[in-house]
Amino acid sequence: MAYRYVRVVDVQGQIYYGLLNPDRTIQVLDAPPWLTGQVTDLHLGAEDYTLLAPCAPSKILAVGRNYAAHAAEMGSDVPVEPLLFMKPPTTVIATQQPIIYPPPSERVDYEGELAVVIGDRAHQCTPEQAASKIWGYTIANDVTARDLQRRDNQWTRAKGFNTFCPLGPWIVRELNTEAKLQTFVNDEPEPRQQAIVDQMIFSPAQLVAYISQIMTLLPGDVVLTGTPEGVGPVVVGDRIRIEIEGIGNLENQVMAPLTK
Repeated sequence: MAYRYVRVVDVQGQIYYGLLNPDRTIQVLDAPPWLTGQVTDLHLGAEDYTLLAPCAPSKILAVGRNYAAHAAEMGSDVPVEPLLFMKPPTTVIATQQPIIYPPPSERVDYEGELAVVIGDRAHQCTPEQAASKIWGYTIANDVTARDLQRRDNQWTRAKGFNTFCPLGPWIVRELNTEAKLQTFVNDEPEPRQQAIVDQMIFSPAQLVAYISQIMTLLPGDVVLTGTPEGVGPVVVGDRIRIEIEGIGNLENQVMAPLTK
C-alpha cells in the first residue's frame, strides 16, 4: 500500500503531520512531509487523533471546465487555456466535517475533483519543471452555490463560502493516470460523476506551469484540477462521497447553518 500522509489533531489540541499505518495508528513527522519532515519516535493510537484536511494551503487555485463533457453540460465551449479562479483557505474542511448550506443560496452543487499539493516553490515553470513541483495528490469537493455563480457573473462568492472545499482524507505521492474518479450521493448505487483523470484537458503539470506564470505557488498550496460531467444539486442532509482509485474517499454531509 502506498504511503498515506495525514494531518491530524490529538486530544490535547496539538496538530501533527504523520504517516498513517494500516492499523490506523500514526507515525508523527517533525515537519510537513513536503518540507522534508522526518519520522519521529512519537506514535498516535487510532483513538488519539482526529483527521484534519491533509494540508493548510496559503491559497487554493481551481480550474473551470477542464473536462470537455463538463464544459458541454454547462453550455460552454472548451477553454483554449486554463480557466482559473481561487477559493480562500477558510473554505477547507476535512473528511467527515459538515458542509454548511449558506442561507443566500438556493442551489448548492457538488464537484468531485483530483487535487494536487505543491511541494516546492513554483514560479515561471515549464510543464516539465512543474511536474517536479507536484508533491502529491488528494481529493477535493469544489462545492459551488450555482445560483449565485450565475447571478454574480463571477465566481468568488459562489465558490468562497466557509466549508466549500473539503480536502482529504490524506495525500499520496503517486497516482495512476488511469485512476477513476466517482462521486456518490447518499446510498445511491450508481455514481453521479464518473471519469478517468487523464480525460482532463490540461494535465496537472500544465496547470501548475500555467499558474506559475501568474503567481508563485508555495509548498502546501493546492490546485484543484477540475470536475467531470455529472455535477448536480444537494440538499441539507445529503452525504457526498468522492472516490479516486489509489487515494481513497472523501465524505461530507450537508448541514444547515447553526442558528444563533
